[in-house]
Amino acid sequence: MATEDEFRAAVEAVSGLTKDPGNDTKLRLYALYKQATEGDVSGKRPGMMDFVGRAKYDAWAAARGMDAEAARAEYVSTVGGLS
Repeated sequence: MATEDEFRAAVEAVSGLTKDPGNDTKLRLYALYKQATEGDVSGKRPGMMDFVGRAKYDAWAAARGMDAEAARAEYVSTVGGLS
């Protein structure tokens, strides 16, 4: 499992990436970050015309039920694979 320091370091590393990891990876990282920091998604799903908001909501909803520690560990692992 990843420590809080490892998680914070991975979050900082994402902003320093020089190569775009692609939309699927960015959505997965977003979902894992939100799951690790806020828990399960809440609120209404954005409407059809809010493409970005809807994609983010759906990605986060896919991580529903994952505990914060597991989300942090997968986030750190995913970022580590990008370097």
